[in-house]
Amino acid sequence: MALTLPYTLTLATAVQTLRTLEPTLTGSARMELDASALRDFDSAALAVMLQLRRSAQAAGGDLRITGAPRPLVELAQLYGVDEALPGLEEALPVAANAA
Repeated sequence: MALTLPYTLTLATAVQTLRTLEPTLTGSARMELDASALRDFDSAALAVMLQLRRSAQAAGGDLRITGAPRPLVELAQLYGVDEALPGLEEALPVAANAA
């Protein structure tokens, strides 16, 4: 099952995004959260993704992030939550980690 994040995910839209996406979570072993449309975001996007992953795990599944834009990955690294959001590590080339 794949969920899709909206174009805008900020503090102003975080609650509505959670209300929209959380009920669609199932106990599927692995669900994907497509972040490729995300262009306007702040740290609330990270909070939403972390909550969605917790909810997926509570339902007996897990959540993997796909299509994350580079600035989102960099924000997750800055906040130290990139390892808690599987899939983000694939968004940056290995060479970027060595720099």
